[in-house]
Formats: sequence, structure tokens, C-alpha cells
Amino acid sequence: MRFYTSFLRSIRPTLRFLFTVNPKGVGYGSPSMVWLFVLCGALILASFIILFWRRRLENPVTRKLSRSWSSACFWFGMIGLLLVVCRVEQIQFLSMRFLWVLWVLCFALYAFFQVRQYRARHYKILPRVKHVDPRDRYLPGGKR
Repeated sequence: MRFYTSFLRSIRPTLRFLFTVNPKGVGYGSPSMVWLFVLCGALILASFIILFWRRRLENPVTRKLSRSWSSACFWFGMIGLLLVVCRVEQIQFLSMRFLWVLWVLCFALYAFFQVRQYRARHYKILPRVKHVDPRDRYLPGGKR
């Protein structure tokens, strides 16, 4: 019981920081908000670039594995932009920092599974090369 109460006391400031409903206001010119706008805009731009890149792919395995990348980038970017606007405009429930932590965790989990799938399924079949040694003709054969 003593450990539990001391643990709660030590974690309380972190929880208060993450779950503050309406953190102090920041403007659109704040460096962190500008950085987040650029990041989310880059994700949306990357979704269109991936879409055009996929159309030119000739490898069917890579095309199949990259099927969800475009839509995932687009939706992660849009949700990020929504969270930025809610934070700046101080919309109470949607301006919590915890939602950003959840967004980053979901993006990291998605990226981890996509990299894992890509590494497991993307391969090239190499042609077999038969090694012919000219000395084999002159060496004695094994017992028959």
C-alpha cells in the first residue's frame, strides 16, 4: 500500500501534464506549432508522392506492401493538423497533450509493423549459379 501511494505521488505531475484539458494558449506562430504544421503537411504531401510512386512500380510485391502507405500518411497528417488547430484554438477536450502521445505511439506502431512486413515479404529470387570446376574431370571419382 505504501509503495502504491508513493508511486501515485511521483507520477501525478506527469499525469497532470499529459491530461491537462486546456493547457496554456499558444499561437500559430509558436515554434512548436509551426514545426507540427510542417510535419503534418509533409505527411500529407508524402501521401500524394507515394501514390504517384506506386503507380510506376513494376515489382508486384513492393506494390502490394506499399498499398496502405499513402492513405496512412494522409490520415496521420490530417489528424495531426486537427490536433494542432485544436491546441491553438483551445478546444478543451482535443487539446490534451495525451492525444499527441497517442498519435505518436500509433504512428510508431504502424511504422514498426510496416517495416517488419516489408522485411519479411520483400525479397528477390536470385538465379542459381552452378559452379563448374574444370579440375573435376581429372580427379578420381568416389566409390560407386
